[in-house]
Amino acid sequence: MDMASHPALPTIAPPPAISGQGHCARWLALAQDAAEANAFYAPDMLGAAIDHLAGGQDVHLIEACDGDRLIGLLPVIQRARHGRLPIGCVSNWMHDHCFFGAPIIRRGDEIAAWRGFLAQLDAAPWAGGFLHLEGLDAAGANAAALEALCVEQRRGRVEIHRYDRAMLRSDLSADAYWDTHVRSKKRKELRRLQKRLAELGTVETRLLSARDDLALWCDDFLALEASGWKGQEGTALGCKPADAAFFRAACVAAFDAGRLHMLRIDLDGRAIAMLVNFRHGEGAFSFKIAFDEALGRFSPGVLIEIANLHAVQDDSTIGWMDSCAAADHPMIDSLWAERRTIVQYRIALHGRGMARMQRSAAFAIANGVETLARKLKGQA
Repeated sequence: MDMASHPALPTIAPPPAISGQGHCARWLALAQDAAEANAFYAPDMLGAAIDHLAGGQDVHLIEACDGDRLIGLLPVIQRARHGRLPIGCVSNWMHDHCFFGAPIIRRGDEIAAWRGFLAQLDAAPWAGGFLHLEGLDAAGANAAALEALCVEQRRGRVEIHRYDRAMLRSDLSADAYWDTHVRSKKRKELRRLQKRLAELGTVETRLLSARDDLALWCDDFLALEASGWKGQEGTALGCKPADAAFFRAACVAAFDAGRLHMLRIDLDGRAIAMLVNFRHGEGAFSFKIAFDEALGRFSPGVLIEIANLHAVQDDSTIGWMDSCAAADHPMIDSLWAERRTIVQYRIALHGRGMARMQRSAAFAIANGVETLARKLKGQA
């Protein structure tokens, strides 16, 4: 990926050479040896996000190094508020279309990478308050390294939220998984819907394979998503030029990197359901789904998920897929049996002199307000 379009990004000292093939190669090598997969922070997708979604925000790219060897990459932004509190903080950058926030750290260097991240934030005069981390896997390499390092450094660490979301991780075949985890009554009903849909015309399920088809598939997805409730509410990717540009750029870059996994169901050659996944390492992240709501009586969203189940379980190079769905999602929770626990942390920042005092006060105030709120709600 050509990173030459990012020469002015503010970074932690020493500033990395954002432009040029050398820096791109370092990022790619790091991503290929990541302890925890995150397609959203892989170079291609992160680069597309910086190009199109930063929206004037200063995205600081913190690089952790062991000598000349890059061992970690963490994109962060400054926030003027922490939730409802008028307290500034630093947060890992999770834009509206980013659903996992684990930084890219080299396998075997997890604690060293986090030691580097936190040391640079401690020393950064612009890093106020504390570090707010969203979208981490509670059982992942980043969470484990953070816990160990915070104990070692006597650094405050508070878990402020967690929830479970659907995940697909199984050695079963698609058919065996379907029979095991989906109720027989529901399986029967979906078979009936598939037959009824086929009565309307030729139904075809396809997996994107040719780059020449990519632009058209992106057009079809944007149009299909915008035709439904997301379009009406203004949240479809096609409603904002920057979002649409990000989507196209991310898909092109991921396809060229061999990381795009895109499915569609056609009725007489017209897309009625589409699903976009991004791969990283042995895993994958289910990014967006769109379907023709005029055909809602045939459950096209569920049908594309059935096709996705077969595509994933039939691909030996995909070990798992994160649904990236909200907690208690009524559709995907009924199809996928595994769960991934997603957490948020508040991490204390150190420093010197007045900066240390201000950061300590911000961390204590945020924790105290949260504790008081729980007590008032009868949760503590």
